[in-house]
Amino acid sequence: MTVMAVLGSLAIACASALPADAASKTARPNGNDVSFPQCRKALPAQHAFGIVGVNDGRADTTNPCLAGEMTWARKSSGTTRQPKVSFYVNTGEPGKLKVADWPANNHDPISGAVVADPYGACAGQDNRACSWQFGRNMAELDARIRGISKPGLYRWWLDVETISSWDSSTWNNRADLEGMVAYFHRIGSTVGIYSTAFQLYKIVKIIPSSSLLYRLADWIPGAKTLAQAQANCHLAPLTGRGTVTLTQWEKSKIDHDLSCPR
Repeated sequence: MTVMAVLGSLAIACASALPADAASKTARPNGNDVSFPQCRKALPAQHAFGIVGVNDGRADTTNPCLAGEMTWARKSSGTTRQPKVSFYVNTGEPGKLKVADWPANNHDPISGAVVADPYGACAGQDNRACSWQFGRNMAELDARIRGISKPGLYRWWLDVETISSWDSSTWNNRADLEGMVAYFHRIGSTVGIYSTAFQLYKIVKIIPSSSLLYRLADWIPGAKTLAQAQANCHLAPLTGRGTVTLTQWEKSKIDHDLSCPR
């Protein structure tokens, strides 16, 4: 899976008209995201919020610099509506590739307990039931074995890009992502999608209102300048009832995040 690139900044107009506390939370909307490519490199300074990649480029791996980058994110100023620290995870649906961690059943990979699967029983096939279970399992491993304390306190972004391994069935792909959202919601986290309209449609097609993906926050990449990132705040959301919350751009090989004024 690729790592996110391109993030930004924007001054919010009319801050003086806001209550003092609201103004303090919108005065500096610049953040950054980092992950394994930034290992042992100088990280951005004076960031209002930090988003840390949990994986090492693939959904079933761990960023070797996760602990240090979490410490960096906790030093954020916190002067936006965004949380000071949040995480993003790689996603994918490799069912036809017969990967070792593809589920053979609906058992929790840590406790062994049977998990209720909205798509039915998983028996190792490349179908919606096993796709949902795979996504749910990857989310649990991200939350529980990669070194993140109290994972339910954070927002988790799903990095959904066409460069990853995806199934030819967009229904299976959607079930996979829904499984991830289901687990993060179960532990009390908020969830968002990092993608573009083109990529998300190619991977999952139409997302119905019954899907757990339908009302998630959106983080939109693709801008090359701050002005473009500002404009992207006004794009249509990725899903019905979604909200464009962040946009992203790159400057001097550093990823910048823009907290959209909504």
